[in-house]
Amino acid sequence: MNNKSQSRILNRVLIELKPYGFKVFLSIICALITVILTLRIPVLTGEAVDCIMGRGSIDYTQLEDVLRVMCITIIATFFSQWIMNRLNNSITYGITKELRDRAFAKLQHMKLSQIDSHPHGDFVSRIVSDADTFADGLLMGFTQVFTGVLTILGTVYFMLVISWEIALIVVIATPASLLLAKFISGRTYKFFKEQAGLRGRETAYIEEMIINKEIVRNMDYEDDALESFVVMNSSLADASMKATFYSSTVNPSTRLINNLIYAAVGVFGAILAIGGGITVGGLTSFLFYASSYAKPFNEISGVITEFQNALACAARLFEMIDAEVETNQGANTTDDAKGCIEFKDVAFSYDKSKKLIEHLNLKVMPGQRVAIVGPTGAGKSTIINLLMRFYDVDAGQILIDGVDIRDVELDNLRSNFGMVLQETWIKNASVRDNLKMASPNATDEEIIAAAKATHAHSFIKRMPYGYDTILSTEGGALSQGQMQLLCITRVMLNIPPMLILDEATSSIDTRTEQKIQSAFNKMMTGRTTFVVAHRLSTIKGSDVILFVKDGQIVEHGNHRELLQKNGFYAKLYRGQSEN
Repeated sequence: MNNKSQSRILNRVLIELKPYGFKVFLSIICALITVILTLRIPVLTGEAVDCIMGRGSIDYTQLEDVLRVMCITIIATFFSQWIMNRLNNSITYGITKELRDRAFAKLQHMKLSQIDSHPHGDFVSRIVSDADTFADGLLMGFTQVFTGVLTILGTVYFMLVISWEIALIVVIATPASLLLAKFISGRTYKFFKEQAGLRGRETAYIEEMIINKEIVRNMDYEDDALESFVVMNSSLADASMKATFYSSTVNPSTRLINNLIYAAVGVFGAILAIGGGITVGGLTSFLFYASSYAKPFNEISGVITEFQNALACAARLFEMIDAEVETNQGANTTDDAKGCIEFKDVAFSYDKSKKLIEHLNLKVMPGQRVAIVGPTGAGKSTIINLLMRFYDVDAGQILIDGVDIRDVELDNLRSNFGMVLQETWIKNASVRDNLKMASPNATDEEIIAAAKATHAHSFIKRMPYGYDTILSTEGGALSQGQMQLLCITRVMLNIPPMLILDEATSSIDTRTEQKIQSAFNKMMTGRTTFVVAHRLSTIKGSDVILFVKDGQIVEHGNHRELLQKNGFYAKLYRGQSEN
């Protein structure tokens, strides 16, 4: 990322800091007090040295006064620095919390096309790791830059007061240190950016391997997975080494220059003291200031490199926060939906360079049961995605009761569809809480009745705490079939006017499927239902069966009619029957 982009990100960070303006102001005041008090200590030290110079001529009274003031100054410095750190922590972790909240909120409404185009673990890395890195860099900036800049200004003032000749040496040599730090830090940003991206990819890969651990072991893929991870981890280590190497050269390089300046001050100051141009106590104070003057440059140079990393992570966070969301501009509602659904000359493709669905026309009457079958990749689930507006059509219209779904309020549209998918989702909560997601006000009696209808009640009662058993996000000890039964039960608690069953019983054994078929039939009665299925025996009773191939409906009719046509459906059905 070039300097212009870095400036843009930095300006964005400053905008995010605006709500904390008063705390930033107080932090600067505390930093100013801390620096003034800290820089007062070398003056007091020099006065103490002058009080004890000369054998037998120690001024104990004045020394006692100086030491008393010094103790008070040290205590006051401690409290002002403590308040400053509290303020800086509040600002840093406050803004980080807000960015995390906004990033996660954006994730809930981000377009599925954007989510699907990134490894999911990369989003985890941005919200967790990148936010932490940004917080660390911001905290270092507040804690060290404020005090560092003020310390530099303060030490210059005090050095000029003590001896402008020696101060001139320090001030003239300073630009060399600054230019070196700027030269090195300007080349570290791209490495930190690369490091953050690779860390996101690695997080996504680890997550993928954990989620699919059974398949990995079944396919004897452990060694291949490790080999891929080693390559990925090596790239991350290489980027991290480069970022760390270049950033770590800033501090010793500037420290070398500053030490040379300090040595020059010592030599020139000693010569000046011998000639009576400065007292020993004054030279002692000046050496303290020379050291204090150099230290902030070392700290700030370190902060600059860390801040490069923080800006790289902030850029990834802002990219997520600024991502496009699903449009929800519709003013209409479908609260009284009858379930008449029509696809009119619909065209859509995920990759605009590769055509998928073109000129799709379909009309489903209220209460009809429509089955969608066809080979893998034909566009079956894509039709469902378009109907739910997970993706918007490229051309044409999808109408519900004559209203374009793009003109319907998005949440309202989706609330009128009940979905049971092949991919189950169980949240980290009790069985009861998982089932009540569809109907928060459902009573225990209603929950149990729905579970009995889906034949889930028996295995739930066998669990350690029944309906109060806590499930993990992956279902814990539950099988895929049991998790699918819970998802079906969830929909049974609050059945909307339209249903989508996408391989809803794919993980359920045939006997259980036959048992819950009556519950399914009751659930689908009077409701427009779309059923995506590979097991054709489950959709023989559908009013309309659509055979989809290459994004087009190549056959449609009921089971008997399609068998008589002896086309794609008939061949597929007979092939399954023979097996």
